[in-house]
Amino acid sequence: MISDGPHATGRPIRFGTSGWRGILCDEITGPRLRALAAAVARWAAEEQRGRPQLLVAHDTRFLGAELARMAQSVLETNGVSAREVASPVPTPVVAHAVRERRGDAALIVTASHNRPADQGVKVIAAWGGGVTGEQAQRIEALAVPALARPAPAASRQDREPPLDLVTPYVESLASLIDRRATRRAPVRVVYDALHGTGAGVCDRVLRDMGASVVVRNGLRSPHFGGRAPDPTPARLVELGRALRATHGACLGLATDGDADRYAVLDASGRPFAETEALALLVDHLARSGRVRRGVAISIATGSLVEAVARDHGLDVERHPIGFKHQSRALAEGRADVAGEESGGFAWDPVARDKDGVLACALFFEMVASGGVSPRERLRALARRHGRRVCGRVAHRARPAARARLAALASAPPSRVGGERVTSVDLRDGVWLGLEDGFLMLRASGTESVLRVYAEAADARGLARRFEIGARLLGLP
Repeated sequence: MISDGPHATGRPIRFGTSGWRGILCDEITGPRLRALAAAVARWAAEEQRGRPQLLVAHDTRFLGAELARMAQSVLETNGVSAREVASPVPTPVVAHAVRERRGDAALIVTASHNRPADQGVKVIAAWGGGVTGEQAQRIEALAVPALARPAPAASRQDREPPLDLVTPYVESLASLIDRRATRRAPVRVVYDALHGTGAGVCDRVLRDMGASVVVRNGLRSPHFGGRAPDPTPARLVELGRALRATHGACLGLATDGDADRYAVLDASGRPFAETEALALLVDHLARSGRVRRGVAISIATGSLVEAVARDHGLDVERHPIGFKHQSRALAEGRADVAGEESGGFAWDPVARDKDGVLACALFFEMVASGGVSPRERLRALARRHGRRVCGRVAHRARPAARARLAALASAPPSRVGGERVTSVDLRDGVWLGLEDGFLMLRASGTESVLRVYAEAADARGLARRFEIGARLLGLP
């Protein structure tokens, strides 16, 4: 059972970059979850005519099923038709179902790539992407009175069987993949599910496409092997070793806890940086004529993606961090493809929110189609557009560092590390354009950290910019 504890009232519920997240039994408690569900019900009723239908799902995290059932009961008590989704299930599968109008919105109990101690909720809006900032603020406001009068726990009523959303998702994705190309030659893939919801879904998609798949960490677990289910380079070391040790393997793939993020490794076990992977996907789709309207990326995404897109005659939009911004560009028809610096990717025929399974399928299609390898393709793109490296590091969000960030936003520097600042963007933190890249400082919207993002001509320059960013924040 989930204790009501001392947090039924008190501090407000706040959405971050991608939903509401926090430590389970501290920020995320039963009364607070019920208050949020009541607020979501009222928001959905405002957004939709008639009685809205919401999909309710969860990932593999601790107490996910109990919290989802609790939310469903509150939604129904507040006049919403709430349909349970067979779970644990990847977030992109649920978002795809909303996009296909199988629900007016969705509430998903998930903390995505956060550490095992965390829980959270994502709310998917009618167009199949995360709620906008304005919608999140409205839900937060509606939660205030609900926190003061927390909804009582409700017993579960007899309901329809849970919806299977995986099968229609897999079928939809398969209809858009070049199946003849993927079956030209056998390709062996090593896939790391990181104990998340991609297990049994991403490998199913790859096998249906003709891949021979070796699955790692395929047992769904709330502990995620004791580490955050985030496919960062540090978490991909073991996948790299497994890839080198697997005879005939030529591609490594991974997804995060709720399978909305992805990572890719080449045959040698070397990971592609997020900007590199996104540039390859944009190039692959553009070459095959499957992207025409444009590309939406985050402000912290490296310049290679923009160069590749413009080389194919595609318009490029840059948005603040938070995939909800790119989702709107897809929904409003301004872009076909969206991506970001942290492993987020969407292609409009399938997804308007981050979809790691889709990205993995397209990378397999790229490799199975024959010709040059992704690493060789990347070298060709670098020769054509110039090579730069980019990345990000995180620091604890100490109060003094937050104050320094606020001061920088009020008075951005004209030079950093002896280099002239060529442009400034304050839409999301402090972004400083430099001659051969950028430096960006920002408070995370999902974790209690300050991030330094940078792009430079080489690895040494990138490391130097990380050091400059830390100094600007007053960090050692």
